[in-house]
Amino acid sequence: MYRFIDYYHNEVVLSFDDHPFSTDPKHVWVVCRYQNKWLLTKHSDRGYEFPGGKVEENETALEAAIREVKEETGGIVDTIDYIGQYKVRGKEKMIVKNIYYATIKELITQEDYLETYGPILLEEIPHNVQKNRQFSFIMKDEVLLKSLERIKQRFLTNVSGS
Repeated sequence: MYRFIDYYHNEVVLSFDDHPFSTDPKHVWVVCRYQNKWLLTKHSDRGYEFPGGKVEENETALEAAIREVKEETGGIVDTIDYIGQYKVRGKEKMIVKNIYYATIKELITQEDYLETYGPILLEEIPHNVQKNRQFSFIMKDEVLLKSLERIKQRFLTNVSGS
C-alpha cells in the first residue's frame, strides 16, 4: 500500500490488491493504450487526463469504465483489466476509485464527448507531468506514476510512459 498527499493536499491510499477499500466503488479511472500510444482525453476544465468518472445506478464499476472510455474518447475497449484501487479522503467526503488498464481496438469520431473535447494520443507521458499545466490534477500524483509502473510490469515491454 502507498500513502501520500495529492495535488489538493488530501490523503490518498493506493493499493494494487483486489478491491481493498470497496467491492462497490463509485468511481473509475482507465489508463488506455491505442495503437501503441497513450489515449487520454482533454477535460473541458481540468486538461489532459485518462478517462474516468462516476459509476451510474445499476452499473458495475467495470461497465462504468468501458462506458467512460467510449463517452470521453470514442474508444472501443478491446481488453480491460483491474489494476488497483485508491481512496481519497477529502475535506468533506471519501472517494474510492477503481483503476483499470484498457487496450482500445478502435476510435470512433463522435459529435459529443460530454464534458471533454475528445481523444488525445501521446507517445509518452511527459516526465514533468506534475508541473505541466496542460495536464489535469488527476495526473499529478503518485497514483499515475505507480499505476504506470504496474501496467508496464504486467502488460508492456519496451514502452516509454513517464
